Amino acid sequence: MMQSFRPPYSQAAVDDLRHRLRQTRWPDTVPVASSPLGMDREFLKDLCDYWMNDFDWESQIKGLATFHHNRYPAKEGYIHFIHERGKGPSPMPLILTHGWPGSFLEMLKIVPLLTDPAAYGHDAADSFDVVVPSLPGSGYSDRPEQLGMNFFRIAEIWVALMSALGYQRFAAQGGDLGAGVGTALGLRHHEHVIGIHLNYIPGSYRPYLPPGESPTEAEERFLASAAGWFDENGAYAHLQGTRPNTPAYALNDSPAGLAAWIVEKFRGWSDCEGDVYRSFTRDELLRNVTLYWMTRTISSSFRMYYEGRKAPLRFASGDFVHAPCAIAHLPREILFPPQEWVERGYNVQRWTEMPRGGHFAAAEQPDLLAADIRAFFRPLRQ
Repeated sequence: MMQSFRPPYSQAAVDDLRHRLRQTRWPDTVPVASSPLGMDREFLKDLCDYWMNDFDWESQIKGLATFHHNRYPAKEGYIHFIHERGKGPSPMPLILTHGWPGSFLEMLKIVPLLTDPAAYGHDAADSFDVVVPSLPGSGYSDRPEQLGMNFFRIAEIWVALMSALGYQRFAAQGGDLGAGVGTALGLRHHEHVIGIHLNYIPGSYRPYLPPGESPTEAEERFLASAAGWFDENGAYAHLQGTRPNTPAYALNDSPAGLAAWIVEKFRGWSDCEGDVYRSFTRDELLRNVTLYWMTRTISSSFRMYYEGRKAPLRFASGDFVHAPCAIAHLPREILFPPQEWVERGYNVQRWTEMPRGGHFAAAEQPDLLAADIRAFFRPLRQ
């Protein structure tokens, strides 16, 4: 049975967090320009000092309570989601799926732009009923107790969730892991999907190449670039995908360690030129980290990488995302294949080169992303 839900607040948990921050044992370091050794210690100490003395988690929880929260009972446990009704004449149902190390929080800025476009000077006919779930094992969703929670299983849950809300057909949008879920929806559940909007192409995606056919020169350059990126930056993904429990012991116990692990990605992957505060405020960064801390979900969130290695998006002969697809390419995205590589496996109807933004599109550039979503789905509303 569907349950209403209110994000919880615990003063005891906040007191424990602050105590642990005060007890942080800071490692030694050496001064190196541009921080090639990882998260800069002085930056992190300053952020943790703000977290300990100034960050107001209770105020953040009160802000979250302005949205309509519910939980859906999947067989593996409850799935948390926000459900906001559109204010236009005939809202289209749309499910937004977040990635890692984000959470449902990264979608909050874009929700009102989609549910009530008229309030922002846009056509009310472009409104959506917006559903924002937390991935299993993330945020306020239950942590799966068994393996097998991969993109394909999550897609099944999303179809069941939307059906329970009365939506037999719906639109889907996502980046990062959310792009993987969107792809699985298109592959396995196309009869339920009006269209798919992606601002990322899943890292494990490989289209089917007929025997004797090789990647084009542009595709070969992309594959070489991706291999180089993972060699230089992908240690986190390899560890989370092969030994997810091992780093989780430390990060589940140390808030400073958790902040370093997560905030490093927001600094490295957003369109900020190395200054993360150009893209996110301290409160925005710490709200996301604190959600991971309070829900103790860093370990369960890692398992999506393990599951992705076990069930990658390697297309076989006949695999194709037939639903209409839109691709939004933000210029500072960490990895992005050429259009021809994507079109081998997706029915691409719209391709937008965005003027700015990085990996966290909905949080970094909500106006631009919302405009592209509205434009893509406008002709599909019939």
